[in-house]
Amino acid sequence: MPVKENGVIAILNTDEATDKLVSCCDFGGAKLSFFKNGADLSDKWLRQKLNIIAIVSRSEAMGTLGIFTLETLAKNHFPSVPFFLISDRVTENLNRLCMKAGVADIFTPGVKSEIFEKRVNFVTDHWDELQRKATQSMVKPYKTPVFKRLFDIIASGTALLLLSPFFLIIIIIMKIESKGPVFYYSLRVGSGYKIFKFYKFRSMYVNADKRLKDLKHLNQYEGGSEVAKAMEANMLCDHCIRNGTSCTRLMYADDHQWCEKDYIKTRRSLSSSAFIKIKNDPRVTRIGRVLRNTSIDELPQLWNVLIGDMSIVGNRPLPLYEAEKLTTDKYALRFKAPAGITGLWQVEKRGKGEMSSEERMMLDNAYAENHSFINDLRLIFKTIPALFQKENV
Repeated sequence: MPVKENGVIAILNTDEATDKLVSCCDFGGAKLSFFKNGADLSDKWLRQKLNIIAIVSRSEAMGTLGIFTLETLAKNHFPSVPFFLISDRVTENLNRLCMKAGVADIFTPGVKSEIFEKRVNFVTDHWDELQRKATQSMVKPYKTPVFKRLFDIIASGTALLLLSPFFLIIIIIMKIESKGPVFYYSLRVGSGYKIFKFYKFRSMYVNADKRLKDLKHLNQYEGGSEVAKAMEANMLCDHCIRNGTSCTRLMYADDHQWCEKDYIKTRRSLSSSAFIKIKNDPRVTRIGRVLRNTSIDELPQLWNVLIGDMSIVGNRPLPLYEAEKLTTDKYALRFKAPAGITGLWQVEKRGKGEMSSEERMMLDNAYAENHSFINDLRLIFKTIPALFQKENV
């Protein structure tokens, strides 16, 4: 049975290859409609009352137009329709993660049009039946216990109310010292691989990374000029530069965006160079230095707790580029616990020296296996002295 003739198949973030692919397919009379991003799709879906019957997104699984867009649509109560991804990187673990998040199918750019057409039509025509079967076999995801959720709401709500005068003072000082937004966010992965916006106070001047070229004289090691050039390239990854497309793993701050994957890669590959070892880094504002050293820059995450993205105590939510690597049984256990502002590894190891990623993962798994409300209270009381550690993290 062909798809409804008055239906619309939404195409997100299209490129030349995707245009060619979808134009070669017969979707049973369904109309193709192209959208710039998820916001554009959501707006027109509502205003024009479109009969969207499927969505095809040209994005990486962990990109902003991948699982994040799918979950955002579901969170805003849009109708459940098949969501297809065309991604450059498809692995067994990523495929498993996509299926768990509700992605109907995932393809690579070289897929044959006849295969793509057949699979899209089949899933779209049988979507209701497939949804019923998926619901029956679905493993229940982690759900925050009622008592813990009540504590989070009361604690975060009370803290935000009591701290509001303090926040106002910080905001005024930040505005006096430097122009730009007060907050910034990056996309993080929390409990059950849920992707959400993770907020902090801004601690650097606007265009901080673009100012690196002016700081070469502060280089404490060799290679400073190479670092400046590498960090100055607008933080686009090689793939995006080569294809002339926007990066799918982005960091947002100061009205600018960077490819988080390439940002971290560059910082790590050049970790012996001066621009991550600048003493009294002039890019950091005076109030920003205080916020960082006291961890006050983390306080906006109380809002994440209040709206249910995080808990007061839990495993730290991870950047997308880290979370996509942790889908094996050995590491995925950490995602069965709530995401939190503070947790076991912060209390046990923070400010006490180097900690391997393996050790951190084991502490996260230990928390996931043994977390309880009583243990959470113990961690909260231990967190206070951990906040005033000597490391500038």
